[in-house]
Amino acid sequence: MSEYQYYEFQAIDRPLSTADIKALRALSTRAQITTTSFTNAYQWGDFKGDPAELMERWFDLHLYFASWGTRCLMIRLPRRLVDRDRFDVFLGDGDLARVWTKGDHLILSVATDADEFHDKWDDGTGWLAALATLRTALLEGDLRMLYLVWLMAVEAELVAPDETEPLPGLGPTTAALEAFASFFAIDRDLIAAASERGAQSGSADATAADATIAAMTDQEKTGFLRKIFDGDALAVNDLRRLVRARMPAAAPVTPRRARDLCARAEAIRQAREQAETAELLADQRRRDQQARRALRARQAEIEKRGDAVWAEIETEIRRGSAAGYDRVIFLLGDLKAIAKRQNETDAFAQRITELRQRYARRYTFVKRLDRL
Repeated sequence: MSEYQYYEFQAIDRPLSTADIKALRALSTRAQITTTSFTNAYQWGDFKGDPAELMERWFDLHLYFASWGTRCLMIRLPRRLVDRDRFDVFLGDGDLARVWTKGDHLILSVATDADEFHDKWDDGTGWLAALATLRTALLEGDLRMLYLVWLMAVEAELVAPDETEPLPGLGPTTAALEAFASFFAIDRDLIAAASERGAQSGSADATAADATIAAMTDQEKTGFLRKIFDGDALAVNDLRRLVRARMPAAAPVTPRRARDLCARAEAIRQAREQAETAELLADQRRRDQQARRALRARQAEIEKRGDAVWAEIETEIRRGSAAGYDRVIFLLGDLKAIAKRQNETDAFAQRITELRQRYARRYTFVKRLDRL
């Protein structure tokens, strides 16, 4: 597979201006550029720009995909809506993710280079669309994407075995979280282990949300309505984040250690592989039963035809075609099985001897007969 690189950027909070588009066009004459996106793919050469700088200046989402296994996702967030210290709890000092600030924004970058991606063709399109709602989730206080980054570090053995999980759990996963896990090839059994517990530290039911909203002050409610009226694109995210933070906390649970999750993942893996093996064996048995039924039906039909089958065999031999010989050997195989079942193998052997004598000069046929 030749080298291939795919770059995609999206602007969400602020569309690109004419000047922005002109500056981006100077970086690439081939890129597809709109007021909200920048997309380019390379089968030779490289992108002139620095993705981190583009994120700092213009974009809120970036995805990079390379055929040799490198993958990267960047997300830019308004600093006022995220807690940098909370991010650091998930990300630590590992090499898989980094966070930095630029002006009013915080930028998160997650990158990996995995052997699982090598020799698996993918043009990179569609991934960013599948992952885009993760940004919304982070803005609203749902940090499960960061939990997945922590699991990546656990899998890469960058986390101490006794380190505890940064959330009570991961479940239930969303389509975007599953896409993230697939994009970065995170161990599915490790994800299953983490998902056995719910992620939310507080109740997420509608009744609790209604009570939390009702308890907001009139000033707070008016403030949010004003933001919505003014067209603040982040007002809804800000409201959901605030409500999530104020909802009643669930009963505390003992956090699991990294080694506990790995042990549970191994148990899930073994159970899954046993179930898959059992299903494969059951499927093989079903196919074998179907094949035996088909064989019995075919041989029963041959028995009904009697000597007409031997006449068909001689006709095909005289035609002398390769396809005809194949048909003959196939029929003889069934006749041999029938003769054995009926204790008539001597009679069958005699007829084979006669065929061999009559058509001894048809060497191709005789060779196939020998194999039978």
